[in-house]
Amino acid sequence: MSGALVGLAYRAAWATAARLPTQAATALFNRVSDALVARRGRAVVQLARNQRRVLGREATPAALHAVVRGAMRSYGRYWLETFQMERADLAAVAQRGLAGTHGLEHIAAARNAGRGIILALPHSGNWDVAGLSMVEMVGGITTVAERLEPESVYRRFVGYRERLGFEVLPLTGASTTAGSASRVLRQRLQDGRMVCLLADRDLGAGGIPVTFFGEQTTMPAGPAMLAALTGAALCPVHLAYTDTGWLQHVAPPVELPGDRLAAQVRAGTQAMADVFAERIALFPADWHMLQPLWIADRETAGGAA
Repeated sequence: MSGALVGLAYRAAWATAARLPTQAATALFNRVSDALVARRGRAVVQLARNQRRVLGREATPAALHAVVRGAMRSYGRYWLETFQMERADLAAVAQRGLAGTHGLEHIAAARNAGRGIILALPHSGNWDVAGLSMVEMVGGITTVAERLEPESVYRRFVGYRERLGFEVLPLTGASTTAGSASRVLRQRLQDGRMVCLLADRDLGAGGIPVTFFGEQTTMPAGPAMLAALTGAALCPVHLAYTDTGWLQHVAPPVELPGDRLAAQVRAGTQAMADVFAERIALFPADWHMLQPLWIADRETAGGAA
């Protein structure tokens, strides 16, 4: 599909989804999600490979299919909520998000100590609702965004998240100088502010080797690196859905043992991955990982899915 058609599709979804009755919109998005599972496209097949690691070899084909179907419906719910958010009562959504959040005391303790806070998240649940909840609690957050194609879609998402109260830094692009996002993130943390980062998928070549569900992969160095350099609290966060809302789990800050930066980053990234694995195993259908994640799959697929 051309960039122009993709842009039109997003604009149409944003314009119409919020106007549909919730029950009808949910049924429509569920039908689309189920149809995508039935087609068994490359992304759905990769999702199944990823979920096979989560469920373990003993999982039956029926159990795997049920989780994949549930994960695609959960992903569809994320998009529906995204398209509906612009017409929602944001204050009410933020309060509902906070009401379903466990571990807020870890954020409060870091703030009381004057520390910056890094929330590291996997691709699960609704990260925009989680961010909106944190804006309500701390007054604003900073994050980075992978540059989407076409540019019009990227700009729309940046504008949408800025309206939620996010400061959005581009991860890549012509206007991004080397290290510029990292410098801003460090400054925000040194000022005692909050940074939120999706951290289960390594987009670059400098990832940290970790064991994840018993198999080797890499995860971004950024969260643990920023924590080690600034003294910020690094709290892994997991997001899931309930029937009527959201469940958000904030784990205690991970330890960064050792005196050398490299050792601290390795240990912190593995500890973060361990928390992700523990929580994803409890809510596998809310993990929306449709890309090759483990090294074996990246090598087989050439990095594309």
